[in-house]
Amino acid sequence: MSNIQLAENLRRLRDDYNYTQTQIGEKLNISRQAYSNYETGKRIPDIDMLIRIADIYHVTLEQLITQNCRKTGVINETSRPYYTAMTVENADTIYLTQEEVDLLTHYRSASKDDRKFARRILGM
Repeated sequence: MSNIQLAENLRRLRDDYNYTQTQIGEKLNISRQAYSNYETGKRIPDIDMLIRIADIYHVTLEQLITQNCRKTGVINETSRPYYTAMTVENADTIYLTQEEVDLLTHYRSASKDDRKFARRILGM
């Protein structure tokens, strides 16, 4: 089970700071492969590692885990609180804003044609 938001933030922040996985691994005193596993969601860092990673990227632990982080700051910082959801296929954790929850709720109650239209608009 992984945290999708965390994995995305780790990759995005590393890219924003122009670090390689090897460089971050060296800063954390772990292998490149170990860090790669964090970015792909194969493994979740323990709390001490999460704190060290948050310090490297100058974000809070909460931001790292639950918000869309960039080097320039948190994206949609005011879109809180987040609601925890879990993907069915692999039990990954994902955090949703109220707007996203409302969108999903409306999608579920939409007609088959409206759902098809929404998927086409979203490029799905």
